[in-house]
Amino acid sequence: MSSPVPKVLHRICGVAMIEFVARTARQLRPERTVIVTGKDREGVSRAVGTDRVLYAVQDKPKGTAHALSCALPALRGFRGVVVVMNGDTPLLSPRTIGRFLRLHKAGRNALSVLSFAASNPSGYGRIVRDRKGQVIAIVEDKDADAEQKRITEVNSGVYAINHDVLPLIDAIRINRAKGEYYLTDIVAAAHAAGLRTGAGCIGGEEEFMGINTRTELHQAAAFMRKKIVSAWIEKGVGFVDPNSVFIHPDAVIGKGTVIHPNVHIEGSSRIGRGATIYPNVRITDSVIGDSVTVRDSSVIEGSRIRALASVGPFAHLRPGSDVGAGARIGNFVELKKARVGAGSKASHLSYLGDAVIGRGVNIGAGAITCNYDGVRKHVTVIGDNVFIGSDTQLVAPVRVGKGSYVGAGSTITKDVPPGALAVSRIAQKNISGWAKKKKSSPKGKGGDGRRGA
Repeated sequence: MSSPVPKVLHRICGVAMIEFVARTARQLRPERTVIVTGKDREGVSRAVGTDRVLYAVQDKPKGTAHALSCALPALRGFRGVVVVMNGDTPLLSPRTIGRFLRLHKAGRNALSVLSFAASNPSGYGRIVRDRKGQVIAIVEDKDADAEQKRITEVNSGVYAINHDVLPLIDAIRINRAKGEYYLTDIVAAAHAAGLRTGAGCIGGEEEFMGINTRTELHQAAAFMRKKIVSAWIEKGVGFVDPNSVFIHPDAVIGKGTVIHPNVHIEGSSRIGRGATIYPNVRITDSVIGDSVTVRDSSVIEGSRIRALASVGPFAHLRPGSDVGAGARIGNFVELKKARVGAGSKASHLSYLGDAVIGRGVNIGAGAITCNYDGVRKHVTVIGDNVFIGSDTQLVAPVRVGKGSYVGAGSTITKDVPPGALAVSRIAQKNISGWAKKKKSSPKGKGGDGRRGA
């Protein structure tokens, strides 16, 4: 992968590929889930979690059969079918695995392999059958003879193995060319032991893509993006350009919402019905209500926007912000842990941090809450129906009472009573004739006689 990040921790649509495999496993409702890791255990456990997951450690990478043998202590006492999946095949669907398990049971097999028909089988292990169609072996590409190379049914790397077949792992011999133990050899070992073996040739080829390179990672991401978008189109979501949006698998989008190009909806975001998300917007772990408009080039992180509100363009909602119903957050406005009441508006060029803002409030252009004193953050509270004039600084902690007015250009350091007008300005001074005097002053001197004024 040409990366310091372990292969299975590379992300597809915002999710580590090992987490995709773990999610598929969880949907099968297994009695136990065992993940075999090497030196990347900490990263894997962070990605997948530890809830109902057991971890086994493979200290040295000695092949797939050795990896399964490392999991056997965690399977002690288990009676049933063991499903083996690879951490680098994230596109496998629970539906395909469920169908495969039904075929395994219906065929009364002791061991089954999930296979597929490859358009180009080069590099894959071939499924070898006898004249009766019984699976007798899997032959690796490099070991296949000319006739076997013509076989297009290939191994996906997914197995269903009855628990009493697992001891056959000990019969697998090391591949001396590679110095590894291959799990593919368990098929021939089971057949030689007189056990019933089979293969279920199902699923689409793209679904079984194993990821070993950056190119394959991008191919898998493109497949997953298309799958996610197609599913939302079927549920009534509109896309201006379906090929230019990026939607996290955990995101939810309501019917009738329209998504414009180059929109990123990340994490566990929830978009309501009838919303409009304009181009170049990024929404992360946020809740967007019904009929909300998010205009161009806005960033929304860990926040909530309630029904009929509008945000942007070029707005930034930092974590902890809550925009009330019908409120308007305009261009170049930044919120941080700010609660904005219903119908309030901050239309231009403002910073509102650690603020509680009531209903029907008008925040003028350039107004800011001065929430940080260099040591601690402080809260500004603005009551309902307050008018904050342009270029106002509210130095927290401070409260502005219900229905009050703050004159433009004011610096408010004390509480404003309800219904009052607060003005904080130096007295204006007009100097008569100043412009005429300036024009007639000597070159290099300002109109008031100061050099360089």
